[in-house]
Amino acid sequence: MAAHRSDEGAHSHPASPSQDQQHHLPIAESHRRPTGHAARVTGRSASASLPAPLRAWLGLTALLAALVVVVLGVLYAGHSESGRVDRWFVEPTADSVGPPWRRVALALDFLGEPAGSLMLVGAIVAGCLLLRRPRAAVLVAAGVVMSVGTATLLKHVVGRTIHGDGNLSYPSGHTAFFTALALAVALLATGWLGLSRTAGMSLVLVAALAAGAAMGWAEVALSAHYPTDALGGWCTALAVVPATAWLVDRAADRLADRRADAGRRERL
Repeated sequence: MAAHRSDEGAHSHPASPSQDQQHHLPIAESHRRPTGHAARVTGRSASASLPAPLRAWLGLTALLAALVVVVLGVLYAGHSESGRVDRWFVEPTADSVGPPWRRVALALDFLGEPAGSLMLVGAIVAGCLLLRRPRAAVLVAAGVVMSVGTATLLKHVVGRTIHGDGNLSYPSGHTAFFTALALAVALLATGWLGLSRTAGMSLVLVAALAAGAAMGWAEVALSAHYPTDALGGWCTALAVVPATAWLVDRAADRLADRRADAGRRERL
């Protein structure tokens, strides 16, 4: 009879989670869902213009690129003819390509002109906004403006010319523009795909090299620049874009913190 009553008691009280299980479930959930400052940091890492795994290496790359820009600027300051390194590639006295490659060079050159660059930058900025990457959109615009602006300033400082005193040539603004655009897109792709440091750096450097080589070739082929002008423009973008991306992230993080603080004060 006692055994029978025990069985009845077991059936009359359905099993329920223990107090320990009930206590630990919310804790496990809290570990899976970061809140407060941790959530903000996680969101920042996901949307950063300069992905965290690449910051140190891109910083070093930017410093080396800036050094190359300065060295070339000192070597060719005030010059009005090609140097020894330039003559290794081509003697830029006239257009060095004919059809059909000349059409390719002219098409690339158009992308660096005001009309072509505005269309290209506008399309990429629109794509960033559609992907809900506002920081990347800002970097595309700011990176291009800062790179081309720096190249323009350096032209007046260095004073190197081609085909006459009025044609300042070092560094190439077209090459700086196209390289900066490729760098911004590659940084967006690195963050969007969550690439590792090795894969991300490989993508960024390959994109920058491909864009710089393509536009640099076009400018030299059309006799608009010396080869070392193109190298200087490429290095200008490599130096400027990582610094610009860091500044964009810093400004965006501060703005996000201010908004969060204002929201907490309103709730209080």
